[in-house]
Amino acid sequence: MDSLFDILGRRDYDVPPEVVAIKKYIHQEFGADVEVLVRVKDIVIAGRSAALVGSMRLHGPRIQKAANTDKRLVFRVG
Repeated sequence: MDSLFDILGRRDYDVPPEVVAIKKYIHQEFGADVEVLVRVKDIVIAGRSAALVGSMRLHGPRIQKAANTDKRLVFRVG
């Protein structure tokens, strides 16, 4: 039986390239930090204010292009 240390040691903890690209784009365009969660069919982007999230929604196609993804983008306040 494997120990917990062995199981966790085999896991890949690298940040997905989509997350890096999205955070970089939003930081350059809006000067804000966001939380990004990559799921199977979509990518969730959470901003700290409704104004920021509303502006990000308008940049949705550009964010998808910057992240080089076809996944649906979901924007949340929080």
